[in-house]
Amino acid sequence: MSIQQENIAKLVDRRAKAVLGGGEKRIEAQHAKGKKTARERIALLLDEGSFEEFDMFVQHRCTNFGMEKQHFDGDGVVTGCGTVNGRPVYVFAQDFTVTGGSLSKTMSEKICKVMDMAVKNGAPCVGLNDSGGARIQEGIDALAGYGEIFERNILSSGVIPQISGIFGPCAGGAVYSPALTDFTLMVKDTSYMFLTGPAVVKSVTGEEVSQEDLGGASVHASKSGVAHFAAENEEEGIATIRELLSYLPQNNLEEAPVKPTSDPYNRVDDSLNEIVPDNPNKAYDMYRVIRSIVDDGAFLEVHRNFARNIIVGFAHMNGRSVGVVANQPSILAGALDINASRKASRFVRFCDAFNIPLVTLVDVPGFLCGTRQEYGAIITNGAKLLYAYGEATVPKVTVTLRKSYGGAHIVMSCKQLRGDINYAWPSAEIAVMGADGAVNVLYSKEIKSDPERADEIFAEKKKEYEELFSNPYQAARYGYIDDVIEPRNTRFRVIRALEFLASKKQELPAKKHDNLPL
Repeated sequence: MSIQQENIAKLVDRRAKAVLGGGEKRIEAQHAKGKKTARERIALLLDEGSFEEFDMFVQHRCTNFGMEKQHFDGDGVVTGCGTVNGRPVYVFAQDFTVTGGSLSKTMSEKICKVMDMAVKNGAPCVGLNDSGGARIQEGIDALAGYGEIFERNILSSGVIPQISGIFGPCAGGAVYSPALTDFTLMVKDTSYMFLTGPAVVKSVTGEEVSQEDLGGASVHASKSGVAHFAAENEEEGIATIRELLSYLPQNNLEEAPVKPTSDPYNRVDDSLNEIVPDNPNKAYDMYRVIRSIVDDGAFLEVHRNFARNIIVGFAHMNGRSVGVVANQPSILAGALDINASRKASRFVRFCDAFNIPLVTLVDVPGFLCGTRQEYGAIITNGAKLLYAYGEATVPKVTVTLRKSYGGAHIVMSCKQLRGDINYAWPSAEIAVMGADGAVNVLYSKEIKSDPERADEIFAEKKKEYEELFSNPYQAARYGYIDDVIEPRNTRFRVIRALEFLASKKQELPAKKHDNLPL
């Protein structure tokens, strides 16, 4: 065998060992937990044969606590680029089989390198997290590595889409990178996120709690809102990431790809003419409206189990990506609360950053009242949604289906927040408040002055108020509503509005940055 052949054989052998990460026994242990390896996850995420790996032979440089005696090529993270549905994506996947996926300085350098490449080349960056946290043996070097990653998350924000998949532990300082990215996905039963684990919680507060109850996927998907998606297993999680990417542009200077559809743009749905109940206090399901007007009924919901009184997610309309924001009358009557405001404002800002038009479906009776909401800063949180819509420069089409009262009317992409096209169904009620409350405020003295006729006066004044405001025509009279449309034609009218708005150009005043009400 020649020297050249010998060198090639050594390379092939070293690559084979690097692919095994921490070795076959640790891979078996990973599989026994119901988890895939870093490389298996990347293979599921990327188009077959498209992965180009970087820095396979990087090793840590730590000499503390005997670390100099143990080295693994790759040092606990697999990085590189490939394609998803033919479009470039940069990816890093932490390898739990190597020192528990703990972050070293060299691992952080690998991750930062691929993040820098993603920004330079204008492509999304997907991070697949499965790590025990900072590598304790490296001390401040590991913490510095986290800081470098976080800074890149910040600088990449609004420039390229950033997606985090949590496929195992993610604790301590490690949680802040996913929190800084645009979307976070967790897997039920095998992934968790928290700043301090159950043992620390018990020692400090005396509270006993399991890992799953403290920071599992279900908790963060329904209670904290930290997770945008909760998947049943890793295959479903990675499929969701691929689907999410299909709605997004590569970067903030591009448009999302057009998806061909056979669904006619002028399709009508007669059932929409009957969907709003005659009783204004009766609920209906907003999902039926969304799926009726989008292409092929396909809707990728974000934050499905969090703040369910508002719905946000992605769809296509005539092949083009749109972000949908809709009040849900069947949950809290569609009222806005703290979590709904947070959820929707973050989504609106993402769509605006990445040139995705916004379609807003309104049926909102107001903001949720009570001490819990006021003490929790509903004012500031409601202002976030107001700010997000008012700041957004993408095309904005709003359809008011039924109620649109008070401050909540303003917040939900009204004309004064630079809504481009504002439609209303004939069932729309656009007013400061509902009829009962308004009559009690406006005519309380008159009603009290004649107790015997109180009910009659109330009914008479209520009818008068409803005739004035329980329809969209008062708002249309002033141009606050561009047109009153037949519900069955909603798909066609929204699509046509979006087509007319496709070349919209609008800029914000020059500034260093805004001061969003946080």
